[in-house]
Amino acid sequence: MNAIAASIPTPTSGKRVVVGIDGLSRSGKTTIVKKLQASLHEKGFSVTVLHIDDYIVEKNRRYHTGYEEWYEYYHLQWDVHTLRESLLKKLKETTELQLRKYNSDDDTHQIETISLSHTDLIIIEGVFLQRKEWREFFDFILYLDCSKETRFARESKETQQNLNKFKHRYWKAEDYYVNTEYPKERANMVFQV
Repeated sequence: MNAIAASIPTPTSGKRVVVGIDGLSRSGKTTIVKKLQASLHEKGFSVTVLHIDDYIVEKNRRYHTGYEEWYEYYHLQWDVHTLRESLLKKLKETTELQLRKYNSDDDTHQIETISLSHTDLIIIEGVFLQRKEWREFFDFILYLDCSKETRFARESKETQQNLNKFKHRYWKAEDYYVNTEYPKERANMVFQV
């Protein structure tokens, strides 16, 4: 983890560094983020972590929309434009963010206020971070490269039973991302998981 932390640009006085931890589902992003955050804290940096899945849209905007399932997952799961404008564009200039955080219990959103006034580094973790609409806002991107077989084995046995959802929704969207955005090639660093 120290090698990854050492590769991230060092924040200078008054300048935040925005780091993306990109990877396909179940590639180990959350685990890496926790270790990286601890390593950066040891170096004396203040770190704020954001999970892109906290900002998905309501179910009726991403399921049964008339589009193919993979399209819904890639293009409709998040309001890509709103996240660009209300989150990514503001990361380096604002001291406070107001974001609509998704609550899966009742399929609603609540306003979340995030203070960035003492933050040196912002880590954003999630899938599809290097999509063309978002890529420019990251100073450094780590891509976790993990095989489909390994990632699928990390799913619960119950989740694995719904193989059609993986075939038609998740894997097709992941293939689209890999074949159009080239995340492994465009990342600053690739970590083999």
